[in-house]
Amino acid sequence: MTEEKVLEALRNVQEPDLGKDLVTLNMIKDIVIEKYYVSFTVVLTTPACPMKDHIKNACINAIKLLVNKDAVVKVNFTSNTTTKRTDNKAVLPGVKNIIAVVSGKVGVGKSTVAANLALAISQSGARVGLMDADIYGPSVPIMFGVRGERPMMIEIEGSKGMIAPLERYGIKLISIGLLVDEKNAVIWRGPMASSAIRQFITDVYWGELDYLIVDMPPGTGDIHLTLMQTVPVTGAVIVTTPQDVALADAKKGIAMFGQAQLNVPVIGLVENMSYFTPAELPGNKYYIFGKDGGKRLADEYDIPFLGQIPLVQSIREGGDTGVPVMIGDDAITKKAFEGFAAHVVRSIAMRNANMSTEKVVEVVS
Repeated sequence: MTEEKVLEALRNVQEPDLGKDLVTLNMIKDIVIEKYYVSFTVVLTTPACPMKDHIKNACINAIKLLVNKDAVVKVNFTSNTTTKRTDNKAVLPGVKNIIAVVSGKVGVGKSTVAANLALAISQSGARVGLMDADIYGPSVPIMFGVRGERPMMIEIEGSKGMIAPLERYGIKLISIGLLVDEKNAVIWRGPMASSAIRQFITDVYWGELDYLIVDMPPGTGDIHLTLMQTVPVTGAVIVTTPQDVALADAKKGIAMFGQAQLNVPVIGLVENMSYFTPAELPGNKYYIFGKDGGKRLADEYDIPFLGQIPLVQSIREGGDTGVPVMIGDDAITKKAFEGFAAHVVRSIAMRNANMSTEKVVEVVS
């Protein structure tokens, strides 16, 4: 066996999403050959890659079929999360991808989806942060069991003091609910709310992150524009429920990001509360709010459909008790969120490979 023969064999293994072989994509590193033993490292586009096992098996089969059937093959993995940021990174310098989670209306479970998306990606090995940008209805403190806790100020070499986000279940968190008394209403005009979002971006020390999930307020407005004018947003995830009223409002969110001057791609659409499954009848599905409305909407606008999240009691209980369902033991619901998160990171990897660079949005009034 030689390194040349190993590389030639691996040219037959394609990266499933990018459509090119691993060698052409420069994803093979550190080949070691000793008699019948061969090892090498595959550099993934994200540590949360859902196709890891598929790639591993394809590599082993290629070596055994095309090089030596008796070879003992060890495939190692590392990752270099892709990004399309080409700005000067004056803000969020260590953050590679910024994902806005949006909805057209309240009550569709956007914050629940954002929280469990962040956890699902983190549990796959990526470094993840969650910014609660829903100034008027912050949910993160309750959902993560950090009510009453306050972030600390830290000194960063060469810069002013910055806010250190809280850490819970392996992800970094910040929310206006951690800075004001939850008994007090946040009564701010648009410019004040936008100013708070800028502070979350510029005055919070997020450090090195593969993905920053931003839980946006419902609707379309000042805060959405502020985020997109301050940092290059990788893309938006639209959250809806199956019924027509929610779908009509989801269309507005899709339309906002579809405007030419915004230049923010829609990563895809996820349908929450798709069906009710009682705990005692886990095989049953009751379509209380209608069936497949989100999928039809995704097809209508030709955007990826990222999955369906069931309406189950454990999701509500997890959010209320500060232990999100991704931390619990509800295997069916966790599988739904894991599948959804896998679609998101795959869509981002493909977007980074095939689309133009990201820019801060410049809106001309």
